[in-house]
Amino acid sequence: MTLAKAEPGREYIIKKVAAGDRELEAFLFSLGCYSGEPITLISHLRGGSVVSLKESRYNIDSQLAEAIYI
Repeated sequence: MTLAKAEPGREYIIKKVAAGDRELEAFLFSLGCYSGEPITLISHLRGGSVVSLKESRYNIDSQLAEAIYI
């Protein structure tokens, strides 16, 4: 399942990140978004999602949410 289909308010463990772009995957890795890390979906917004990762909150777009497998 991808983060885009996740239920808000729950914590998940990232299984893999498959963005299809090495630079984007490296950027996500620098934020702490990699396999084995917990991620909490705060809410879904019109154009994306708000997530909590490593004690920080990020707004990610729908395409990126589809690239994060939980």
